[in-house]
Amino acid sequence: MFVLVLAAGLTAGCAGQAGTSAGPDPATASADTAVPAAPQTLTVFAAASLTGTFRALADRFEAAHPGVTVTLNFAGSADLVTQITEGAPADVFAAADTKNMARLRDAGLVAGDPSVFATNTLEIAVPPGNPAGISSFADLARPGVAVVTCAPQVPCGAAAAKIQADIGVTLSPVSEENAVTDVLGKVSSGEADAGLVYVTDVAAAGTSVRGIPFPESDRAVNSYPIGVVAGSPHARLGASFARFVTGAAGQKVLAAAGFGAP
Repeated sequence: MFVLVLAAGLTAGCAGQAGTSAGPDPATASADTAVPAAPQTLTVFAAASLTGTFRALADRFEAAHPGVTVTLNFAGSADLVTQITEGAPADVFAAADTKNMARLRDAGLVAGDPSVFATNTLEIAVPPGNPAGISSFADLARPGVAVVTCAPQVPCGAAAAKIQADIGVTLSPVSEENAVTDVLGKVSSGEADAGLVYVTDVAAAGTSVRGIPFPESDRAVNSYPIGVVAGSPHARLGASFARFVTGAAGQKVLAAAGFGAP
């Protein structure tokens, strides 16, 4: 069982749907599997859009590594970079784009070369019944439509900005959020007519929202990298977790959640 932690006094994103595990999975066994000499805690900072999948992956990793506890901190990728650069303890960082991983690496806070483990694209989320009658990306710019997006520094916001620039449609969001899960929350609660989130977030939300695909989404495909934080006291274990995420068992969990292949 994993423990969810949030860095004290720092902003974290809302958590999404929880994954479950039935116990040790033979598919998780690998050359990295080993019984540690003493209990260890691995702290993983991950983008908010990874909430459900990384909860499931943490369960499976713990099952394959007796004595290891994985603690998870979910937030927008930009917020997580800020937390780590300000000294928050983290062993592994998984971002929703390569830009934020590069920020951490430029600060000398990434050990080795991060690996891309998944891709994701945007989808329009609307409340059940779609009261505003949204059917296209251009509809989000109609007068009177209350649309919510991620802030530009957040990967989902950067993707939305790129699409707008590419197709010449300018949105006027009523709110810009620091995590994609916050956008989804405003749509599912009826506070917004529509929001731009990832296809994986719509899938995880079940019946609380309706997803509307749009062809322009392929203009902004986000790649998700994972890396070990420089100076981590658990660097070897962190590298093992990263290999688990990029390996067959991790990829199976990610694909089931709707993520694209690296």
